[in-house]
Amino acid sequence: MSQTDVRMDGSAELRSEREATPGSAGRRRERLLVPKAEFDSYYGRPVLKEPTWQAPDIAGYLFLGGLAGASSTLAAAAELTGRPGLARAGKVGALCALGGSLYALIHDLGRPERFVNMLRVFKVTSPMSVGTWILTAYGPQAGLAAACDVTGVAPGAGRAATVGAGLVGPAVATYTAALICDTAVPAWHEGHREMPFLFAGSATAAAGGLGLLAAPLEEAAPARRVALLGAAVECVAALRMERRLGPLAEPLKRSRLLRLGEALSLAGAVAGATVGRRSRVAAMAAGAALLAGSACTRFGIFQAGMESARDPRYTVQPQRRRLAKAKAERDLR
Repeated sequence: MSQTDVRMDGSAELRSEREATPGSAGRRRERLLVPKAEFDSYYGRPVLKEPTWQAPDIAGYLFLGGLAGASSTLAAAAELTGRPGLARAGKVGALCALGGSLYALIHDLGRPERFVNMLRVFKVTSPMSVGTWILTAYGPQAGLAAACDVTGVAPGAGRAATVGAGLVGPAVATYTAALICDTAVPAWHEGHREMPFLFAGSATAAAGGLGLLAAPLEEAAPARRVALLGAAVECVAALRMERRLGPLAEPLKRSRLLRLGEALSLAGAVAGATVGRRSRVAAMAAGAALLAGSACTRFGIFQAGMESARDPRYTVQPQRRRLAKAKAERDLR
């Protein structure tokens, strides 16, 4: 006589009655007749509600914000080392990118006053609140730096604003990583360790690309160096994130935009550091490749995150792994 027991983890077992065999008296013997069930979803339905964000707005906001912050930092370095052409390219490029980034953000919010309403409070635990105040501190300085450089008015104030924007620039370039990782979207949330480095590298490569594209050839040496550094950091961070996330990295690995972004960034950085030293046309082509590569990376990260939110496996599997790890740690105690 036997009976079937269904356990809490979903596995079904057939338990036999006590068997009076030598050496096993008084013990129950169990045979697993049904494989352990693996639940990846609830009838295939998404576990998370997919964000309503649109790629042109939010992915564009991520790319342009990173470009603006890193360009201001590169412009400050160029200003302090006597490279006016590179400094002007960074200042004007940063202001234009900032304007595009704010437009994309406000377009996603729906009404401009929603951005102003976020200035009513300051919450250290909210990446959106912190980011709003970072933009508020950065925007006027970036605007003043570009205006003074183009018009030649108040050069002292313009120089101070350039340095100020350059100091805030790294925060502008990377706070968006904390912003998306603070969501429940699996590919973003689980990638919180590497995402700031990936965004920093992508933004740095884009700023270097802008410098190669717009600055005189004889002043573009810092742009070439930061482009190489940014492309290397971006690719290493992306590789480490994909390896650490395991199965959750599948949307990232499948993203053609991410692969294209990596290829363009590396090709642009290498071309800028070699043939871009001697040829203005080659330097401009390398700069355009770096900018396109950074944009592809941001759009690829955005699309991979949205894909992971749609598929319930990427929500359930990490939770199961964490539960299994916690159980194993308890068993070892």
